[in-house]
Amino acid sequence: MTHNRLLLIATVAALLAVSPGVAHADDGPSVPPGTEATASAPVELDPNDPDLKLPDGATLAEPKVLDIKQVVEDQSGDERREDTNSDVKFALQAEVLFGKDSAKLGGEAKSRIAAIADEIKTQNATKIRVFGFTDNLGSSAHGDVLSRQRANAVHGVLVKELSDSNVTYEVRGYGEQYPIADNSTEAGRKKNRRVEISFPRAEG
Repeated sequence: MTHNRLLLIATVAALLAVSPGVAHADDGPSVPPGTEATASAPVELDPNDPDLKLPDGATLAEPKVLDIKQVVEDQSGDERREDTNSDVKFALQAEVLFGKDSAKLGGEAKSRIAAIADEIKTQNATKIRVFGFTDNLGSSAHGDVLSRQRANAVHGVLVKELSDSNVTYEVRGYGEQYPIADNSTEAGRKKNRRVEISFPRAEG
């Protein structure tokens, strides 16, 4: 046998003796084949390489600021606020606003919606979207109707709070479409049963 082949056999035998196919607690996470780290140094790039230059006549796209999203959820998870460069969105869980399988607003609901109306005034928003959503329990048709009824109920409070004829509304019920959590658990279904109120941020 050649020296290299003997060395290979000895190496394999040593590996089998140390790790006979059983993962140990101190082993690192497994890595998919083909993505293992290598011991070689990073490849050096030649800045003068013609393949790294733009072809004649080509230009780079205009730079742009990417949208940044900030999400704040209260400790109970009953209310969630998302801020981006262009929009503000509130998601209120249905249990905070309504009784079970109902579109009638509860006592706490109006004060929560009024607080959102104050934020709408602060942002001087004139285009407001009110979307209702349900979980996937029950029939899809029932979810569509209930989510629309709930969106309508929230819309009604906003109209009274804002009392501004210049404000336009888009009101929809999406039923079980567009879940934001896993419908296979009650915790996930609770997050999906919600009404979202969104509007543009003030410019400047």
